[in-house]
Amino acid sequence: MTEIPLFPLSSALVPYGLMPLQIFEQRYLDLVADSMRAGSGFGVVWLRQGSEVSGGSVDTPHFGDYGTYARIIDFDQLPNGLLGITIAGQERFDVIDVWREPSGLVKANVEMAQPLPQVAMRDEWQSLEIVLRGLENHPHVQRMNLSIDYANAWEVAFHLVQLLPFEESIKYELLGIEDIDSLVAELDVLLNQISGEH
Repeated sequence: MTEIPLFPLSSALVPYGLMPLQIFEQRYLDLVADSMRAGSGFGVVWLRQGSEVSGGSVDTPHFGDYGTYARIIDFDQLPNGLLGITIAGQERFDVIDVWREPSGLVKANVEMAQPLPQVAMRDEWQSLEIVLRGLENHPHVQRMNLSIDYANAWEVAFHLVQLLPFEESIKYELLGIEDIDSLVAELDVLLNQISGEH
């Protein structure tokens, strides 16, 4: 087991995914400072319901049972004066137990998953690559300066999960899939629904 600080969000972060955040609460400013100083990361967990605001108890929000370890890859002061950071999703983890520190920061004991193996793309998965390459032409996505290894099926699939406008509950469920064939099959179904092909 590994003890890590948690950053609960109403959005799900997946491996390979990038996410911009605005930091304003002191406990998270401290978390970011500690992470940058130590070169470490933190766990991002999806909030099923409730909001992660100052005060309250661990019982108030309902966290997901698993999440994604994140590292800070960029930071800047935003025009509104807040600290802006960009985080990148890495390994998945299972949450074992959770508690709140006196500072209000939530920590957890987690079981870290092994890094995802490199899985070669197959010809029958080419539709995923076509959709992702199309998304890369979108101005919002271009600003993210993604560097995608199109030969790795996990990377292609999870970039799609992060970028496409799925409900966060769906992204969370997709994060929990540990088999690439199952993940691609689910993505195919969802992409067909988006394009109106039921």
